[in-house]
Amino acid sequence: MPWHRKHLLDIESLSADEIVTVLDTARAFKAVGERAIKKVPALRGKTVVNLFVEPSTRTRISFELAEQRLSADIINFSAEASSFKKGETLKDTARNLEALNADFIIIRHSASGAPHFLARVLKGSVINAGDGAHEHPTQALLDAFTIREKKGKIEGLRVTILGDILYSRVARSDIWALTKLGAQVTLCGPSTLVPRVFEQMGCRVTYDLDEAIRDADIINLLRIQHERQRKTMFPSLGEYSSLFGLDQKRLARTKPDALIMHPGPINRGIEIDSEIADCGRSLILEQVTNGLAVRMAVLFLVNGGKGPQEVEG
Repeated sequence: MPWHRKHLLDIESLSADEIVTVLDTARAFKAVGERAIKKVPALRGKTVVNLFVEPSTRTRISFELAEQRLSADIINFSAEASSFKKGETLKDTARNLEALNADFIIIRHSASGAPHFLARVLKGSVINAGDGAHEHPTQALLDAFTIREKKGKIEGLRVTILGDILYSRVARSDIWALTKLGAQVTLCGPSTLVPRVFEQMGCRVTYDLDEAIRDADIINLLRIQHERQRKTMFPSLGEYSSLFGLDQKRLARTKPDALIMHPGPINRGIEIDSEIADCGRSLILEQVTNGLAVRMAVLFLVNGGKGPQEVEG
């Protein structure tokens, strides 16, 4: 199915076919990344603004490299040193960026809905790189891409997402993407961080870690989002780790082909033991590699690309 959207604001509004179009296009771009010359001219002459109003290292670098590989002109806008500190509004900043003829704005913002607001007031394409505790669509797409590449499919798989679900935009985007593609999603963590209201999104909630990971094909670990929590939602990191951390003893009770994922940055020794993060069943570094191909695919598609056949051609 060809892609017709000008923006990528969330996963919730995408159809399963649209998600698959991104994944197939990303597979073609991953093949490009394995060539000697990795650049393609798809965005030559286009200007991309990386508007990161919330700090980010991995996502920003991944988008920047994707933009470079597509031959775009890049403007990096760091809020830390910006006019936001002087009271300028998001709308003012957006208008100034538009005056520079920005074709794409990649935005990460601590306010949920900021990308949707920009999409309404700007002429260019807006891509959400994470908004508050709402969504992080490219992370969900790279997670789905990684699962499909390693398991050959997503439909029918059992995926457990473990940790701070309440404050996690990755969890929300992952739930939408994986359920749309036919996976069975289980959420697990402290009851203060995994409210049953998430069952309305089509997944299962349990507070029994052993039960949650026993039959899982994929275990996706989330870090504790201290920066978004209004107050401490559990007694201590030590207690969290002892109740919900993935250690060798717990890993031994999972299926031998269960794979481990984490959007990063990892809190080693809290949600995951260091040796598990580095073991052969961990997909954490592959997720980073795949993130580049997925972000290239998203930029290509919102620029008017129709799908993988154009890349392969």
